[in-house]
Amino acid sequence: MKEFGAPVSAPWRAGVISDFARSELFDRTFQEGMDLVEETAAYLDGSGRQDSKLLSRNAALAYASESMRLTTRLMQVASWLLVQRAVREGDMAPESACDERYRLGEEAGVDERSAAEDLPYGLLELLDRSSRLYDRVRHLDKRMYVEATEIEAPHPVLAQMSRLQDAFGGI
Repeated sequence: MKEFGAPVSAPWRAGVISDFARSELFDRTFQEGMDLVEETAAYLDGSGRQDSKLLSRNAALAYASESMRLTTRLMQVASWLLVQRAVREGDMAPESACDERYRLGEEAGVDERSAAEDLPYGLLELLDRSSRLYDRVRHLDKRMYVEATEIEAPHPVLAQMSRLQDAFGGI
């Protein structure tokens, strides 16, 4: 029975989503993402706060802007990872995870006017690491959800298997 509000999805796609949620790649990505969220929070509430007090006015504005981009980026990644974990734990059907509201949003553009050279090393390092993580998760999201919706039909072998199952009544 189709869940209310769940998008229509091919069975093969649900399998791909479930398989990923149970994979070692997911485990590593989830751990890295959650560790980076914690590390970023600790930095911004601790040494980053102290570092920002030493900056010039322009650099302090750039720090505020970049730290906001950093936290937004990490919250998008964390939300995506938590949806995948919900699929893994059976709290969400793979078909429900296909909903557009669970897609990774477009990242805000880089402020070219920011005084990056004046920003503290700790913030720059977190920005770089979060950007690389975001790019990897964006790639996964695109492959599993966005590109999958653009595919008209499943692999020919899967289509043939489905026809055989229909013909023989799932025997």
